Amino acid sequence: CVILDVQAACPEATITQELLKEGFHRSLLVKAELGVVGEDAGRYAVAARTRLPPGIYVDPYELASLQQHNLTRAVLIPEVIDVEAPEYSAADLLVLLYMEPDPRCSHCFRAVLPVHGRYHRPAEGSEEALIVLKSPEVLVCYCDNRLSAKCWKPAEVEAPCSGKTNGPCQWYHIMHKPAREELILQVPVGLRQHSSLVCVMTLLATVLCSSLILAAVCKHGHFS
Repeated sequence: CVILDVQAACPEATITQELLKEGFHRSLLVKAELGVVGEDAGRYAVAARTRLPPGIYVDPYELASLQQHNLTRAVLIPEVIDVEAPEYSAADLLVLLYMEPDPRCSHCFRAVLPVHGRYHRPAEGSEEALIVLKSPEVLVCYCDNRLSAKCWKPAEVEAPCSGKTNGPCQWYHIMHKPAREELILQVPVGLRQHSSLVCVMTLLATVLCSSLILAAVCKHGHFS
């Protein structure tokens, strides 16, 4: 379990998020800095809870591979995700992202989550679609019985404290202030005025490839 010592006074957190890489396949970097750290405290795991809009998703198979190598720990709600669905037929995705201590800061945490943009409908006059990512919530999970009730509000999260145990435990909201209220992701989209050209070129490519395959079969095939 990722452990943090927090003073009896109610701490606040500052949370930031940043998108790395370009195009459809990105990495979401989330950082949390807790402003009050001390010795007379309980022990807590830290996580960021974020809601991804329909235009972006997490590949559960990729996430499972990363979790096997202890590179990323997260819980997806729902667990079953249609990775082939376009943006206009997809749903929101809730992610609980477990955060690890940042070695450069004694009271800082960070986590990286691979995310992918979905295909959008062709647009009029714009080659990019904008996806708005709201700022995540900061959650803590106590790992012993010492808890200042006045500081914490229970969060409805069905997930283990450490990300490794089977049974769920009680998570709590922590007061936080986002560095930015939202983050904008830009993904490429097709132009509607190109639809006719795309259809013609796709049809021609299909006919050409089918003809080449048929010619190869007739030339080299063995027929009884």
